[in-house]
Order: sequence, then C-alpha cells, then structure tokens
Amino acid sequence: MKFPGLKQLRRAHLYLGVFFAPLLIFYIATGWYQTVNIDRRKGLGEAEGVVDKMVSIHVDQVYPTDTAVGWESGPFRLLVVVMSLALLTTVLLGIVLALRSTAHRWPVWLSLGLGVLLPVLLLWLGQRYE
Repeated sequence: MKFPGLKQLRRAHLYLGVFFAPLLIFYIATGWYQTVNIDRRKGLGEAEGVVDKMVSIHVDQVYPTDTAVGWESGPFRLLVVVMSLALLTTVLLGIVLALRSTAHRWPVWLSLGLGVLLPVLLLWLGQRYE
C-alpha cells in the first residue's frame, strides 16, 4: 500500500540524520564519557587533555585554550538547539516510517512501549530508601 508523502518523509529523515550525525556522535561519546567517568573537571582551566577539552565543549559549549581571554558560546549553542530539534524530528519521522512501512504495527508499538517502560523501570529499581 502506497502512502502519500512517504518518499519525502524518508528523504527528510535521511538528510537530517546524515547532516547532524557527526555532532550527534560527538555528543553521544562525550555524554558517555561523563556518565562513566566520576572524576570530572569543573572549570575550563582544568581541561588539559583532548578528552577534557571535548567534555568542555559538551558541557560549556566552548573549546578551552590557554590563550583565550573569553568565549562566546551563543552561536554554538544555537547549533546544538537546532541539532536537538532535528534529532527529535528525525526520531519522530523514524517512528512514523516504522509504522507506515510495516504490515504489522503491533511489534513497532510494542518496541516503542518497551523503550519507554524499561528506562522508567530501571530508574525506579535503582532508587534507595532509608
């Protein structure tokens, strides 16, 4: 069964995903590093290694250097906001495409439901009470 606009949805999903893929990979990698590394440096002056500088980009939206006297993070923050909106758009397009391109929708709905419930369950199970 053909759906009107499916080709345009796939094209939008493709180009948005490919355009923002490098920045998304960067944010996923630095976010992963922050999640598993307890020893995080808090100040820009403490970022000495390459990984520390990449984490500073993730957290502060600046690339710390010894020679800089200040930073303007507004343009980069705008790019990150646009990337976030594009990621949300591509995820929603992916869900629409998954629902429209399969004959049996219940596995898609089941996967989507489990994708919501499993993180909530794990967070709930991780709570400790005194």
